[in-house]
Amino acid sequence: MGFIKFEVPNSLPVEDAKKRVEALLGYWNRKYGVSSAWDGIAATMKGKAMGISIDGKLAVEGSRIAGEASDPGMLLRGQAQKYLTRKFAEYLDPAKSLEQILKAED
Repeated sequence: MGFIKFEVPNSLPVEDAKKRVEALLGYWNRKYGVSSAWDGIAATMKGKAMGISIDGKLAVEGSRIAGEASDPGMLLRGQAQKYLTRKFAEYLDPAKSLEQILKAED
């Protein structure tokens, strides 16, 4: 199985960005049962969402969040990349506090 790569810009300090990515991974855990584990500024993800296996890793870097995840196949690849980019952009939006983002989840 191949992987799709993703990269989203980040203008927040690394620690703030990591907290927000932790919140996003928590959301995916609650919504889809995707588990995650952290090692410093890097995380791994594993699980299944909407019948699609997820196996990925990411790193919170100074000006970006970069990673790769299992490729869901040609038919869903574009949708998966758009979803990842959109969710990371939502959680890394410097115009919103983490509390506002978490409140919008409900």
